Amino acid sequence: MSTYRDFTHRGSARATVLRTVGTRERRSHLTAPRVPTVGIDIGGTKVMAGVVDADGNILETLRTETPDKSKSPKVVEDTIVELVLDLSDRHDVHAVGIGAAGWVDADRSKVLFAPHLAWRDEPLRDALASRLVVPVMVDNDANTAAWAEWRFGAGRGEDHLVMITLGTGIGGAILEDGHVKRGKYGVAGEFGHMQVVPGGHRCPCGNRGCWEQYSSGNALVREAKELAAADSPVAHGIIERVKGNIPDITGPLITELAREGDAMCVELLQDIGQWLGVGIANLAAALDPSCFVIGGGVSAADDLLIGPARDAFKRQLTGRGYRPEARIAKAQLGPEAGMVGAADLARLVARRFRRTNRRRVERYERYAQIYDQAANTIRGTRTAD
Repeated sequence: MSTYRDFTHRGSARATVLRTVGTRERRSHLTAPRVPTVGIDIGGTKVMAGVVDADGNILETLRTETPDKSKSPKVVEDTIVELVLDLSDRHDVHAVGIGAAGWVDADRSKVLFAPHLAWRDEPLRDALASRLVVPVMVDNDANTAAWAEWRFGAGRGEDHLVMITLGTGIGGAILEDGHVKRGKYGVAGEFGHMQVVPGGHRCPCGNRGCWEQYSSGNALVREAKELAAADSPVAHGIIERVKGNIPDITGPLITELAREGDAMCVELLQDIGQWLGVGIANLAAALDPSCFVIGGGVSAADDLLIGPARDAFKRQLTGRGYRPEARIAKAQLGPEAGMVGAADLARLVARRFRRTNRRRVERYERYAQIYDQAANTIRGTRTAD
């Protein structure tokens, strides 16, 4: 089995990189080579890598913490390369797809801005392609998650799909007729940074009152920590669980306590869900999709979150009662959706790598044949002499 390390001595010139996938994603995925690819999901807190087959099945995953955002972008790139090399030792990987938590340009080569990472106009695709000998594709993590849900999950059969990913922040994506709508400059779908409360909470993006400051994992944890720090009577359950160490409060812990019936945690998830429903109603007014798919780590709260979101959506929807209502569904692929989608989109460019390699092998065989013929001629001449 060939691995990346087998090829590194041949130089970065052998790397094939994505220049464009074009607008044929819907048709192309049907004819993409059925080969294993690696998907990478980079968030504000974790980097998850996995080998995915052509049917969306995850063959192996690796996880690590996202390097501290105060460190150089190269530290994150080193982490990605290390994960890919590790996986390639056990799998014959043909392409790598990156789902990045940030704004990716229209060429899908640079991360223009990442609110939770130290990426500013970062040429991520080329930086990785220079170190790996397979095609590298870079896209926004919400776009890759939406693609995965449309291909393999809750969005199958939908022609107009909007994906909302609730994690550290809020990501979003639009998929129409089997094509991810990236916008003129590649940054469509950044719903988390719509302003919903003028002058509200400060957001890492630099603005105030962004939607993700009221409906995200960060918002959920912030509210719980504030109540705990104030020694609120409603927070005694979670204070007891973390033994008074407030920094240990996390989103999964809040969800766990809510499932156990902790009143404060249930209420916090309801608040997050209500803000989610308000934002979805606004998106429905603008985009009119047939389905909203809710993914990301916070969606693990299930109906504790999505139930209040559906109720708020129905209350806030423009023209309610006189128009069809979009379906709101929980993502089926869970937190792995971005990784699976990145791997599947990378499969669209694996074809180029295979064709390039095939042509290279054919040239090598021709040259070898010419060399052998010349050598035989020389040997024959020397024998005659």
